[in-house]
Amino acid sequence: MACPAPATRSGKGLLMTKQVNQLDLLAKLLDLAKKEGAESADALVFDATSIEVAQRLGAPEKLERAESTDMGLRVFIGKQQAIVSSTDHSDSALREMAERAVAMAKVAPEDPWCGIAEPSEIANTLAEMDSFDPVEPETQNLIDMAKEAEDAARAVKGVTNSEGAEAGYSRARIALSATNGFAQDYSVTSHSFSVSVLAGAGTTMERDYDFTSAVYAEDLKSPADIGRSAGERAVSRINPQKKKTSHVPVVYDWRASSSLLGHLTGAINGAGIARGTSFLKEMMGEQIFNKNITIHDDPHRRRGLSSKPFDGEGIATTPKKIIENGKLTTWLLDLASARQLGLSTTGNAARGTSGPPSPASTNVYMEAGELSVKELISNIEEGFLVNELIGMGVNGVTGDYSRGASGFWIKNGEITYPVSEMTIAGNLKDMFANLTPANDLEFRYGTDAPTLRIDGMTVAGL
Repeated sequence: MACPAPATRSGKGLLMTKQVNQLDLLAKLLDLAKKEGAESADALVFDATSIEVAQRLGAPEKLERAESTDMGLRVFIGKQQAIVSSTDHSDSALREMAERAVAMAKVAPEDPWCGIAEPSEIANTLAEMDSFDPVEPETQNLIDMAKEAEDAARAVKGVTNSEGAEAGYSRARIALSATNGFAQDYSVTSHSFSVSVLAGAGTTMERDYDFTSAVYAEDLKSPADIGRSAGERAVSRINPQKKKTSHVPVVYDWRASSSLLGHLTGAINGAGIARGTSFLKEMMGEQIFNKNITIHDDPHRRRGLSSKPFDGEGIATTPKKIIENGKLTTWLLDLASARQLGLSTTGNAARGTSGPPSPASTNVYMEAGELSVKELISNIEEGFLVNELIGMGVNGVTGDYSRGASGFWIKNGEITYPVSEMTIAGNLKDMFANLTPANDLEFRYGTDAPTLRIDGMTVAGL
């Protein structure tokens, strides 16, 4: 008789069984909550496993494996709600959760916008995202990847020290049930490794890094390539200069450009729009980028790091263009913010086990432009190529932007010498309106943009 496949290799049957059990557990918890007096309720379980290894200068520094299961219950009595969470799934613990949640809801202040979805709103079919790699890596494989990446980085001429290399794997199973009839689950995985090294000596040392992450291990970049890239980046930053304050084009490379999309999604978050605290609150349907700019929020992107078939309230997720031909087309909404604004949810609710849902983006990316990076900078007489940002000096109410930065100076269309201890400043409305993308879009984060050029920014230095 053949032995069953180990869970770390296939684990499909074991995984499905555990998911069914999770839904059964949630059904039991919801029944208990209703018996205690809850008018409606939802509950979720996060079942997570992670492995992390690290080494520095050829010696192991960390080897960790963690497994956790966290459960949350949210109950409603009229417009009063309460949330409790627990890692104990015994019958007595479930009863205690239900009792405590209902007791808390009875004394909670009313929230006119709270409540679960109507049965007509919940997801009935789930999109296929290919977000689960059934093969769990052997720990030794992770150790070998970290070692190879660090060795490759340290082999680069000019690299003098290392902050180490890390490799990791995570698997999560998410199950959500509610008294409106919703009961679904899905699984996601992530593989990654990174390396950070130093170049130079003494007070002239410079640091840089590189990394790769993917849903499937087979989609990772090679450790040798990542290590070599980290080493070369660190060496290229030796002996940076400082520049006088000037108004020049600023070019964000792919490592920094995604941050601008983060500022955009923060500004169109429904919670901020409902509160009136966003600099884009009056800009729905308006032209805020050039006509050639399109930005997507795509929860169904295959093998996407932030893909999910339903949101934290059981609403089906849908791909959408948040910017189309430069115009703002939608807010990112959960049920509460949608009700407050008199709109329908966009299926962008995110949540943990101990707090209420709130709007969040999924796989956000800006479509690539037509120009190569070389063409993008070819007519810049003086400019600043940014590859690292420091601090978070962004005012979400006004759009005022000021961040520390380092990178390279552009002169006569060429990338020349490194610069550091600079500050770049502007206003996000103006920055969005004067933005030009290159053609080098690469999916590496979950929020991704190509290299971006923004004209007319202030670069402060000496």
